[in-house]
Amino acid sequence: MQHVEFNIDDKDTKFLNANGLRLAYQEFGDSKDPVILLVAGLYNQMVRWPVKLCELLVSHGYRVIRFDNRDIGLSDKMHGVKAPGFFRLFIKYYFGIPVTAPYSLDDMARDTLGVLDALGIERAHIVGMSMGGMISQLVAAYYPQRILSLTSMMSTSGEWGKGVASLKLYRQMLRPTTKNRSALDNSVDTWRMIGSPGYPKPDDEIRAILKAEHKRCSNPTGYLRQIAAIRTAPGRGALLAGITAPVLVIHGRDDVLVPVSGGIDTASYIPHATLKIFEGMGHDLPLQLLPEFFSLGFLLFFTFSLSKDNCVFF
Repeated sequence: MQHVEFNIDDKDTKFLNANGLRLAYQEFGDSKDPVILLVAGLYNQMVRWPVKLCELLVSHGYRVIRFDNRDIGLSDKMHGVKAPGFFRLFIKYYFGIPVTAPYSLDDMARDTLGVLDALGIERAHIVGMSMGGMISQLVAAYYPQRILSLTSMMSTSGEWGKGVASLKLYRQMLRPTTKNRSALDNSVDTWRMIGSPGYPKPDDEIRAILKAEHKRCSNPTGYLRQIAAIRTAPGRGALLAGITAPVLVIHGRDDVLVPVSGGIDTASYIPHATLKIFEGMGHDLPLQLLPEFFSLGFLLFFTFSLSKDNCVFF
């Protein structure tokens, strides 16, 4: 059995109040250093951001903050608020029939800004993956004075037909448990489908990660509410076009959850964006690619060093 280097340690977890919610967060590095704020994806707890990544950023002079979005991890849950069903979200997306979600991506963007406010941080580099990329795009568009740079990873513009998963994958993500198949079994199968074919994880490693996360928090209704926030959000093309901060867009060529068209479309709205597509990368963060992700930040720094603060952009 392969040794799995994945450990959830909440001894350094703290809590803050943001946008009327109690959110859990962790920070790494010196409080005097430039801040990189990491925004997690759909039903991803903050621990999906690898500690190795946080340590790499700290070693280059950054203060790194990761947090649990609302409805996930140790942050407040929206208990008692029911999300619209998958079929209603489907007809809303394809036929434009109005659907009301318990909360929006705009609300989650205000949560994210609230993290900076609560910690007294004036400006930060913001890095979001998947749904976190969508949230980060909104923060960069709505609050440009608070953002030093934006990195949008394996995300999309929200424009119709771009970065949309197949119905087969959606069925897998919503697959019910049975007498012979547990929620963990379903989650492992989903990870196999969306993970990086060029950097595969063994099943025992996937199971260890998912079991550790499940032990930390399990909130299936929050998963549905976050899906509703994504599926009812309007396209962000016009907002993206107005972003003035340096922008890096990272995507995997083999992403089947948010196909690469989502990253390409995101970058197309931002004339100064740098787009990098990784072969063999799916919808996860292969540890083997972390140094390359960081190197791209240095390239972005040199591109914008004459017009921005002397910072290195991730």
